[in-house]
Amino acid sequence: MVNTSNILTKIGEVSIGPLQLESGHFLPEVSLTYERVGPQDAPIILVCHALTGNHLTVGYPKKPGWWNGLIGPNQYIDTAKYQVITFNVLGGCNGSTGPLSINPITEEPYCASFPTITIRDMVHAQFAALQQLDIKEIYAVVGGSLGGMQALEWGLLYPDLLNKLIILAATPTLSDYGIAYNHIAKQAITNDPLWLDGYYQSSSEIRGLEIARMIGMVTYRSSDLFSERFNRKETESGYSVTSYLDYQGEKLSNRFDANSYLCLLEAMNTHDIGRERGGWEEACKQYTCSILTLSFEHDLIYEPKIIKDFSSHLSNCSYQHMKTLFGHDGFLTEYHKWGSIIEDFLISERTKTVQG
Repeated sequence: MVNTSNILTKIGEVSIGPLQLESGHFLPEVSLTYERVGPQDAPIILVCHALTGNHLTVGYPKKPGWWNGLIGPNQYIDTAKYQVITFNVLGGCNGSTGPLSINPITEEPYCASFPTITIRDMVHAQFAALQQLDIKEIYAVVGGSLGGMQALEWGLLYPDLLNKLIILAATPTLSDYGIAYNHIAKQAITNDPLWLDGYYQSSSEIRGLEIARMIGMVTYRSSDLFSERFNRKETESGYSVTSYLDYQGEKLSNRFDANSYLCLLEAMNTHDIGRERGGWEEACKQYTCSILTLSFEHDLIYEPKIIKDFSSHLSNCSYQHMKTLFGHDGFLTEYHKWGSIIEDFLISERTKTVQG
């Protein structure tokens, strides 16, 4: 029985020392910022965040985290029953080692000189951080989008450490369509006059980052949702939909680093669980844990048909398709539709089922 009186809530930073990257580059000092919430003796769930997310999954009462509504006290992933840990990813800009960090060799911020990283590099860094925290076993790894990519690699890189995987809105490889949109976003950023080859003064000055965010917002949501929400309404400054996109772009540029954005886009581009494993279908045979996969209607980049096909190649997988107008962003909303599926999966053994 879990001792609910021994609740741990901590925002911290863990140093893992040097890290060898897949590219051959070497980071001499690496640290990851993390959030840790739940009973100290409870089963541990590792949450991996998406592109512009961070380690604040649960957050605070006055500032709820990005997965509030799914994870927290008395929610679908109940932090009275599970201990939830989230790391800000390697390459991020919310405390973990990334382009904003000081290069100990030059004693200057890395900026554009920060080396290329992969999803596997992120997972290796998280594994090293867990070792530093003296965590030897994970009950489940959960992630959506970029977080789902990390979860997929967790199941292949460290299969003996975990029991279950929950993959939301993520595919075994990033599609050419996804790479294409990432390329457009990169061009918007790097062609900004204030980009200065990645040694800019402030991301808030990079109009190209705002445009990249607008591009992303269009791919994250469905045409039907845009029509329903905006219905060609006009404001004094133009259409409501354009004002919404302008707001989202400016909001991101004020909180996220442009170099980190490009770093994580490139990591997404390299995502392929079949790389050096004989292709993704062969890689599927290497999973040993129970897996739950969820796809979302109207997801342009992580297509439901691909997730369904991928799921059918897994030996112990339960697949569910969610009807939604939110498209890819479905994994960040409407928890009432699918939260109980995750809740049930965590407390029961699932055999292979494919639905949707």
